Amino acid sequence: MRFMVIVKADKNSEAGTLPQPDLFEKMTRFNEELAKAGVMLAGEGLHPTAKGARIRFGDKQPVVTQGPFSLTSDTIAGFWLINTKSKEEAIEWMKRAPFGGGEIELRQVYEAEDFGAHLPAEVRERETRLRELLEAKKAS
Repeated sequence: MRFMVIVKADKNSEAGTLPQPDLFEKMTRFNEELAKAGVMLAGEGLHPTAKGARIRFGDKQPVVTQGPFSLTSDTIAGFWLINTKSKEEAIEWMKRAPFGGGEIELRQVYEAEDFGAHLPAEVRERETRLRELLEAKKAS
């Protein structure tokens, strides 16, 4: 099962304040553990919303708004993409994340089989080919 772990932003991450060197060291050790266990698929920190943009879709053309944006409980500072056998295993791994405060959110990623008969066979095949293409690009 794949899960996206969403690291919530705070006033420090939105200000672009970087963590202390010891937190970088702890986070690197944690990421190495995840990688060695075959759990971590990806993980990155994000620049503040001041360097971002939002694209809103509606009736007409998409509308682009440049950051910064107000800090809300939905603002994201980083993420991991992990692969575990269960939600419980994902929670156990992420409880070990070296945060002194803040909040992370765990969300399961949809897999093709989650859609059952709602996913047409042709679309399922195209999705499979797309994932194979992405894996091949990653390997090269």
